[in-house]
Amino acid sequence: MTVYFVQAFIYLVAAVIAVPLAKRFGLGSVLGYLVAGVVIGPVTGLVGQEATTIQHFAEFGVVMMLFLVGMELDPKALWAMRVRLVGLGGLQVVLTAAAGTAVAWWFELPWQTALTVGLIFALSSTAIVLQTLNEKGLVKTEGGRSAFSVLLFQDIAVIPMLALIPLLSLPELAAEAGTDAGHGSSLSLVAHLPAWAHALVVVGAMAAVTVGGYYLSRPLFRYVVQSRLREIFTATALMLVIGIAALMSLVNLSPALGAFMAGVVLANSEFRHELEATIEPFKGLLLGLFFITVGAGIDFQVLAAEWGTVLALGLAVMVVKGLILLMLALLFRIRGSNGWLFTLSLAQAGEFGFVLLTYSVQNSVIPVETSKILSLAVALSMFLTPLLFIVYDRVVLPRYRRSKNDERPADDIHDRAPVIVAGIGRFGQIVCRLLRANNIPIVVLDHEIEQIETVRRIHIKSYFGDASRLDLLETAGIAEARLLVVAIDDRDRTVRMVEQVKKFYPGVWVLARAFDRGHSYQLRKAGADDVVSETYHSALELGGHALTAMGVHPLRAKQMTWTFLDNEQAHEDELFEAWQEIEEGISFSPRYGELFMKLEEALSSAMQQDWEPPTQDDVPIWTPPTDDAGEAQRPGA
Repeated sequence: MTVYFVQAFIYLVAAVIAVPLAKRFGLGSVLGYLVAGVVIGPVTGLVGQEATTIQHFAEFGVVMMLFLVGMELDPKALWAMRVRLVGLGGLQVVLTAAAGTAVAWWFELPWQTALTVGLIFALSSTAIVLQTLNEKGLVKTEGGRSAFSVLLFQDIAVIPMLALIPLLSLPELAAEAGTDAGHGSSLSLVAHLPAWAHALVVVGAMAAVTVGGYYLSRPLFRYVVQSRLREIFTATALMLVIGIAALMSLVNLSPALGAFMAGVVLANSEFRHELEATIEPFKGLLLGLFFITVGAGIDFQVLAAEWGTVLALGLAVMVVKGLILLMLALLFRIRGSNGWLFTLSLAQAGEFGFVLLTYSVQNSVIPVETSKILSLAVALSMFLTPLLFIVYDRVVLPRYRRSKNDERPADDIHDRAPVIVAGIGRFGQIVCRLLRANNIPIVVLDHEIEQIETVRRIHIKSYFGDASRLDLLETAGIAEARLLVVAIDDRDRTVRMVEQVKKFYPGVWVLARAFDRGHSYQLRKAGADDVVSETYHSALELGGHALTAMGVHPLRAKQMTWTFLDNEQAHEDELFEAWQEIEEGISFSPRYGELFMKLEEALSSAMQQDWEPPTQDDVPIWTPPTDDAGEAQRPGA
C-alpha cells in the first residue's frame, strides 16, 4: 500500500507544480501534464513500468469526457450537424487514412500493416483538442464546431476499425506470437460467436444503452435523490458511466462511443446539470493523469536510437494531416482564423492511436518494434499540439484581426460633437443610447468593423478608426469637445489614451471605464476625471437582490447598498494614495492592506445601524399637479 501512496503522491506533485506554471506562461494545461510526465518518467525515473498500466486506467477520463460532451447535445442538434459530421468528418478520415497508407506502403510495409498505420494516424486527439478548446472558449466558434464534428466522426469510426484490424492479421507475425495471438480479453460476450450472432449482440447492447438510459435512468436518479446523500448520487453517476463502458467493452465496442450515446440520451434529463457537476472533477483528474502517463511512457532508449525516424514521422504526420485539413476547410468554406483553428487543432494523432496500436500488435498486424516507433510518433504529435494552439493564439488570431481592420483606412469624420465616445462595445453602447435619448450630440469611434456595422443598424452614427490615435481625435473635434468617454476594450491602450488627452487637452472632462480596482487607480493616475468599474454597479445591484432573497426588507437592502457605496467613496482617496506608494511589481502592500481592512470594519459598523421599516404614514403619496383652476393636468401639459 505504501508504494501506491508514494506513486500517487509523485503524480499529483508533478501535476500541481507543472500545470499552473504552464498556464502562467500561456502554454495550456495539456502541455503542462505532458511535461510533468516526461520529468517524472524518462528524465528522473521516479515512475516506471506502472505508467502503462495507469494509462489504461486513465483512458477512462476520455470516456467520461465524451459522456459529458454527449450531454451537451440532443438528438436534434446531432441531426442538425449531420453534414459536417458525415461530410467533413468522413472525408477527413478517408483522405488521411489513404495518405497514411500510401506513405507506409511506399516504405515497403505489407499492405495490411500500411492500411492499419493509415487508420491510426487518421485519428486526432479528442482529449487534447476538446480540453484546449474548452479552456480557450473556442468551442462555439465555427472552427471549434467543425473540429468537434470531425472528432465525433473519428470516435464513431473507431468501431469499424476495431472490427477490421483482426481481419488484417499477418501469418508470419501470428506464428511468431504463438497461439495466443489475436485473442482478446477473457471477458467477452462475442469472442466465439458467429458473425450474425455477434451483430445481434452489438445491436442489443446499443439498444440497451439507448432505451435503458431514456426510461430507467430517471426513476433510478429520483430514487437516489430521495436519500438526500450526495455521495450516493456521485456513486450512481460513476456506476452509470462505468457500467456503460464495461458493457461496450464486453461486446468489443468503444467504451467512449457508448458513453457518448448515453450522454446524448440524458441531454434533456432534469438531472443533467447535477450529473455534469458530479462527473467533471473525476474527468479532469483522469484526463490529466492520462496526459501524464503519455509523457511518462516515452521510451527514451528507442527515441535515442531512432530519433531521426520518430521526429520525421511525427512531423510528416502533422504536415500531411494539416494539408488535408486545410483543403477541407477551403472546400467547406471554413474561412479565415476559423480555418486555421480547424487545421491546427486536428493535425496530431490521438489517444485512440495507442489503443489501436496495442490492438494491432495483439492481432499480429504490426510488429512490436514498429509499434514502439509509431507510438513515439503519436506521442510526439500530441506533445506538439499545445504549441500549435499557441501559434494560433499569438500569430494567426492577431494577424487576422489586424488584417481585418488595418486593410480599411479610418473613416473621414465630418461631424463634430460636444461628446466623443471611444469604443462602442457592450459598455459604450449603453452610454451612447442614454446620451442619444436625451438629444445630446455624440461622435463615436471604434477600431472593430463588426461593432461599427452593428451599432449603425440601430442608427448610432459611428466612425471606423483607432480612437487612441491623437490625430483621429483631433479630426473628431477633441479640442472643442466638453466630454470624452473612454470605453475601449484594452487596459493599456485606455491608460495611454487618457494620458495623451489630458496632456494636450487638459480642459476635456474624461470619463473612463475600468476593468477592476487596480485599473481604476491607473486611470486616475493618468488623469481621468471620473472612473467607473465595468462590473461595480451591477455587482452592487445583485448584492442588494441577494440580501432581499435572504429575508432582508427590500428598502433595507437598498439602504445597505447605498451605505456600501458611500463607505467606498469615503475611503477612495485614501486607498488611492496608498496604492500610489506601492512599488512596481508588487500588487499589495502592508499599508494598503491595513487601510482596506479599515474600510471593511467601517462598512461592517455602518451595516449594523438600527433600522425600522417605514410605516404607511412615512411613505409620501403622489398627487398629480394641478392648474390654476385646481384640475389635474394631463401628462406632458
